[in-house]
Amino acid sequence: MSKRRNFLKSVTALGAVSLLPQTSWASETRSTTVLPKIKPKKLKIGDTIGLVAPGFAVKPEKLYLTLEVLEKMGFKTFYTERIKGNHGYFSDTDEERANDVNEMFANPDVDAILCARGGYGCTRILDMLDYDLIRNNPKILIGFSDITALINTIYNKTGLVCFHGPVGTTIDDEYSQNYMKKVLMEPQEVLPIKNAILKDPKQYRNSEYYRYTITNGTAEGDLVGGSLSLVAAMIGTPYEIDFTDKLVFLEDVEEAPYRMDRMLTQLTQVDSFLKAKGIVFGVCNGCDRKRTTDNFTLREVIMDRIAPLGIPAAYGLSFGHVPQNFTLPIGTKAYFNASKKQIRLEEIAVS
Repeated sequence: MSKRRNFLKSVTALGAVSLLPQTSWASETRSTTVLPKIKPKKLKIGDTIGLVAPGFAVKPEKLYLTLEVLEKMGFKTFYTERIKGNHGYFSDTDEERANDVNEMFANPDVDAILCARGGYGCTRILDMLDYDLIRNNPKILIGFSDITALINTIYNKTGLVCFHGPVGTTIDDEYSQNYMKKVLMEPQEVLPIKNAILKDPKQYRNSEYYRYTITNGTAEGDLVGGSLSLVAAMIGTPYEIDFTDKLVFLEDVEEAPYRMDRMLTQLTQVDSFLKAKGIVFGVCNGCDRKRTTDNFTLREVIMDRIAPLGIPAAYGLSFGHVPQNFTLPIGTKAYFNASKKQIRLEEIAVS
């Protein structure tokens, strides 16, 4: 009962917060303070996974498929009516999407939070999240794409390790499920991650799936990153990622080479990015174009922008907007071998 009373108090507090001027959070300057690391409790069969849609709306058939997959995996599920809304291209208003995230953390009956899908919208709610509440109610939060903004910002502002991994609409994949279980349910001190064996002939013929080394070498550091578009969008804001001594992982989808060029150029003009230990690219699905007299390929752009940094870097690891997506914990130590195009987790991410 005490948990439920605290939950009700938290929900009441959320309602009160919405009456306060939003500038109190939005006007915060970027902090360089390193907070103590908080590791959420590991996931267990029978746990309740709460679903949120902090960006685009989720189609009913996709939501039901997600629920079915999670239940087959042995989990209970929970979601509010907010997830099924349609506010333009969002699942709901900014305030309601933020409240959904806050309340999932506050709810003692929810053990972990899975983003049902990505899609634009997360940067709009960063100043509406209750970071004190999240810090005091740590639990697994997992997703990718636009969720990049949530998982990196929550880690930076609370110290809570969050997870770049499948969302609800992509979780129906054996490889993705396998690594999600290894990271969240069966933690190991050292976990080598094997790149997916491509089974679709189309992937073998697709240059975006080719794995190659950009700069040889090895590196160790805490993991940060995600969608290149979101990482770039947060530069110059209070939520900008500090890349110093980090292993930075990046991916994107449906961005032409010139747009990838622009975003990578922006990153290379950030002082802390130049101090990164290594750059790990996933699969940038839909981002390549044929070489012509007035165009570059994706590989040419990446080599041109990243190779001059002189730090270990490679392209094509198994994460991103692709079916096979391994889970990367934000803020935990990893080892990267650019020459072998392999990554190894070196710290348990859950408690």
